[in-house]
Amino acid sequence: MQRDLTTVERFYTDHSSSLELNLLAGAKGLKRPIREPTVNRPGLVLTGFTRYFAYKRIQVVGNAEAYYLKSLPPEERARRYETLFSYRIPCLVFSRNLHVDKLLLRAAELASVPIFRCPLVTMKFINLATLALEMMFAPRGTEMGSMVDILGVGVILRGESGIGKSESVLALIERGYSLVADDITKVTLVDGREVVGTSAEVTRNHMEVRGIGIINVAAMFGVKSIRHEKKVDLVITLKSWNEVSDVDRLGMDQEFVKILGIDVPHITIPVRPGRDLARLIEVAAFQTKLKSTGYNPAKELNERLISRMAAAGNL
Repeated sequence: MQRDLTTVERFYTDHSSSLELNLLAGAKGLKRPIREPTVNRPGLVLTGFTRYFAYKRIQVVGNAEAYYLKSLPPEERARRYETLFSYRIPCLVFSRNLHVDKLLLRAAELASVPIFRCPLVTMKFINLATLALEMMFAPRGTEMGSMVDILGVGVILRGESGIGKSESVLALIERGYSLVADDITKVTLVDGREVVGTSAEVTRNHMEVRGIGIINVAAMFGVKSIRHEKKVDLVITLKSWNEVSDVDRLGMDQEFVKILGIDVPHITIPVRPGRDLARLIEVAAFQTKLKSTGYNPAKELNERLISRMAAAGNL
């Protein structure tokens, strides 16, 4: 599990378009870290109360703060700005395209605090920025394996090199399913409970097929054959038949593997010549979808057999 340092520069680069951010001053401070994934309104600090100031968060100024500052004489405003910038705040954002005081811009340049302005209303900016920050702060990692979306079931396909992963993925794509990632799947923990898989930006839409080379899946099979990201619902490991000592013939007990600390259902499929791996993977995905609704055919059959045996014993 890894977590990259979240800086103002990264936040600005990744979300300046969606949040319509414009940098006004303090470009030297773009490397400042954002240590908490939420947004704060510094109204109390601007009035002089600093005891519980959440300075590790992005600060946003709305109408209330702007009109309060406007009511102060220039000397007093300058002192309030100095107090605000004495803390290691990541940056300051003015919503609603509010006018930004020249005294503030000058103080921000001296303190190297980035100042942004955006046209969004204050609460909309806070909501969108908080969602963006939660994704940026989410734990991340990588899983060795390809990922496919099979009728809404996100499946990571693992196995040693040459076991047949690429051929299986191609067969699944031909059946109308979607490729999420080839060979290496990037995973992110969302809301502390869901693992979401995606591919690296550089290799997106592409996959390697041994003997053929690199192919563009979207160009070959159409845009419906590609999915940007998908929740990980199942991990399937392909193993040589001789390496699987105990084949589960009933499926009574569910195995799990941990990804970013979350238990994800796991199935091992033995591989040998003549087995239709794509079909088996497809059925495993359908089975997982059924089990998620609370239906387990193995348990149903077991209960039916026990019921018949009990009835026969009573005779």
